[in-house]
Amino acid sequence: MTGLLGGAFDPPHVGHVALAEAAERQLGLDDLVVVVVADPGHKEVHCPVETRLALAQTAFPGRRVEVDRHPRTVDMLRDGSWRNPIFLIGADEFLDFAGWKEPDGVLELARLGVASRPGYPRERLEEVLRGLAHPERVLFFEIEPVSVSSSEIREKVARGESIEGLVPAGVSAEIAGRGLYRG
Repeated sequence: MTGLLGGAFDPPHVGHVALAEAAERQLGLDDLVVVVVADPGHKEVHCPVETRLALAQTAFPGRRVEVDRHPRTVDMLRDGSWRNPIFLIGADEFLDFAGWKEPDGVLELARLGVASRPGYPRERLEEVLRGLAHPERVLFFEIEPVSVSSSEIREKVARGESIEGLVPAGVSAEIAGRGLYRG
């Protein structure tokens, strides 16, 4: 099974790393590919894709990191050649899954690995499952809550505050060295 962790990674943070590590352990992944979306259709990015690629390579050492030029997951999966793919997302993203481009198409091309945390309302996740043609293709795994977001990190950097513990040390060094997110 190949786990696919996609995102803008603007910047990657410890929550992304925790999700990847939990998926590897609990889902028994053979491989993990970090997919940096060049131009995500659903959010603004603050750094060019080359910079975000370098940050992701720093955050996920020893793992394959690729750039994808498709703004939608289903298109990426159609063009990809991964062996037995499982696309990894957080439970909060899963709540919006029905609004993705061709969610049932995503599930025909890959399984979906959804990271939920203790205490997350399972009934909300079940609602989304009931609306899918292939709910059996959705796998849930648990992660410890990590309260961090890329936007929070960018704001802290812009204010000159420490981001220690919010991003891997190498990512923090890259952000400082490149003068990223300074406003």
